Amino acid sequence: MQNKDYHAQLNPAQLKAVQSISGPHLVIAGAGSGKTRVLVHRVAYLVEHGVNPEEILLLTFTRRAAEEMLRRASTLLDKRCSRVSGGTFHSFANFILRKYAAFAGLSSNFSILDQSDAEDAVGLVRAKLTLNKTDKRFPRKHAILEVISKSTNKSALLEDVLQQEYPQFQEFSAQIKKIRDGYNEYKRKKSLLDYDDLLIYLQVLLSQHADLRKKLSSRYKYIMVDEYQDTNRLQAHISCLLASEHGNIMVVGDDAQSIYSFRGANFRNIIDFPKIFKGTKIITLEENYRSTQPILDLTNAVIRQAKEKFEKNLFTRKTGGELPIFIDCPDDSAQSKFVADKILELREDGVNLKDMAVLFRSGWHSNDLEVELASRNIPFVKYGGLKFVEAAHIKDVLSYLRIAHNPADQVSWMRALQLIPGIGPKTANLILEAMAEKNKNAQEKIFKKKEELVKLFDLFDQVKADIDKPAALIEMFLKYYQPLLKIKYDDFHKRLNDLDSLINIAGRYKLLEQFLTDMALEPPERALVESGRADKDDSTLTLSTIHSAKGLEWSTVFIIYAADGHLPSYLSLENPDQLEEERRLFYVACTRAKMNLFLCKPNIDRSPRSQLASGGTVFTQVSRFLEQGGVLDKFISTQASGSEDGIGQFELEDIIGQPGKRSKEFFEDMKDYFSEENGF
Repeated sequence: MQNKDYHAQLNPAQLKAVQSISGPHLVIAGAGSGKTRVLVHRVAYLVEHGVNPEEILLLTFTRRAAEEMLRRASTLLDKRCSRVSGGTFHSFANFILRKYAAFAGLSSNFSILDQSDAEDAVGLVRAKLTLNKTDKRFPRKHAILEVISKSTNKSALLEDVLQQEYPQFQEFSAQIKKIRDGYNEYKRKKSLLDYDDLLIYLQVLLSQHADLRKKLSSRYKYIMVDEYQDTNRLQAHISCLLASEHGNIMVVGDDAQSIYSFRGANFRNIIDFPKIFKGTKIITLEENYRSTQPILDLTNAVIRQAKEKFEKNLFTRKTGGELPIFIDCPDDSAQSKFVADKILELREDGVNLKDMAVLFRSGWHSNDLEVELASRNIPFVKYGGLKFVEAAHIKDVLSYLRIAHNPADQVSWMRALQLIPGIGPKTANLILEAMAEKNKNAQEKIFKKKEELVKLFDLFDQVKADIDKPAALIEMFLKYYQPLLKIKYDDFHKRLNDLDSLINIAGRYKLLEQFLTDMALEPPERALVESGRADKDDSTLTLSTIHSAKGLEWSTVFIIYAADGHLPSYLSLENPDQLEEERRLFYVACTRAKMNLFLCKPNIDRSPRSQLASGGTVFTQVSRFLEQGGVLDKFISTQASGSEDGIGQFELEDIIGQPGKRSKEFFEDMKDYFSEENGF
């Protein structure tokens, strides 16, 4: 087989990354610089040069991303690339834990709690401890789970999380600790794991079982991690443990796009990678394939003001392009009118609505605009809505399947039992207690009163034969569930399409365990499920928070509320680290634009917060990110005129270090970094 001509398909920096095989590598991939292309070609390059595909591990943040990369690698080379292990940290953890469950003290048929199931479990523990009946306003189950989860993902003390992010709940610190401990014990007894547990158990497994760590590290000899700037401390530690026997790890990401600290992502993971892996080779991808140079000049100038960063200067070979435009509108109504007018004007000029987006820092920022768009009959979709599996009727059906897979799943039992008319939380608890104690007298007494309960138990006995046929199972449960659906939901007829979609999705699976795992870890978005029923010719404008827009691109982008207190958020103004993340958020927003970028600011702030705080009219200040370094004067124009000055293009530069340490030496360095002294 003839070698692929990688030189013709990649630019010099991309080629260097693809051909770098041994030792640790950090690829700083600027926005729109083709990082996915690098990962795809590197998989193909490794396989083509004799690496066993099963010794390669590709970790991404969505399963779809991993599947697409491996599909493209297979197209580029051959089907051997499909044997590469690829997926998310959570799916990889699930795979390893089910295989080595005994080492972790787990049952191999554990169930995975999704977000709302985990909240329900916290609620059960909270009620059992009678902390739902306090004199003062005690935090709800959602907030309690958030505190517990952030403590885990940030490897921080629960008290510190409360102090920094939930000061209003600090007085309940002792009680929340009791709930956390009770929640963990509850999960252990019922063979339940939440998202965080998957990472915790894997990290413990690798840390405390040296032979198993060496075995897994020796099996996965080449590790690649995408979007490394979005990893939390646990994920970073897991990556290091997996690479401990060889140090052959390449992480790809952009420090300038680290914007998910609220989810536990740690900016320091990518910044400190060269400290963890001594001799790391740093390769910087600076050639941009998305935006025009005037847009890149603006984004380069914005991120240049960052306090801590890897130096890079994005450039493009594209010619032309207009300067980004700043519009200082009288108020939010005028801002909305400008955006709507410009959208219609661009559509008349041939720009499709689907190629335009309006981005904003907070969901409420688009409220006025949504009214304006509706009055102009401009169709739009707003991102951040309910996920398909979060719909109540979908969760109802999934609870039956989870019980069939794991009869000890008490959270699913609570949901399934309370679907039966006349059974509330108290009766459901009595039933579960009778089942746990195998109290036949109590069971018979309850069953006599509830015919539907008998039907449910009989049904679980019947479905055992089809336990590994998810679609067939759903159809069997639907015969039982549909009468309950009609009783519970007034709009039950509208929900039937969703249940049909669930059967279609389940039809792709042969194993119930895999179906339930994917529904918990990689649930389909409602928009994707419904897309088959949409008119393919429909064209809609996108409204999106900046966080939801990361990784996407449009020909034309409007950023609204580019004012201090909005972008950056007023909540970040007193915290230097948060303010730096707001800068990166602004950078992400600007780098979504390919051809046109409009930055809008209402001169008068009519937000409830500002009106309440001032008691009168509040005049806004332009976002500090546009003022620092003279960005507004040098790289942005008004609709009338603007400076043509730009930042000069820098030549590509790779920072090359020394070969990485191997095995024992590296493992000792890594242990030192992930020590208690360093906050882990």
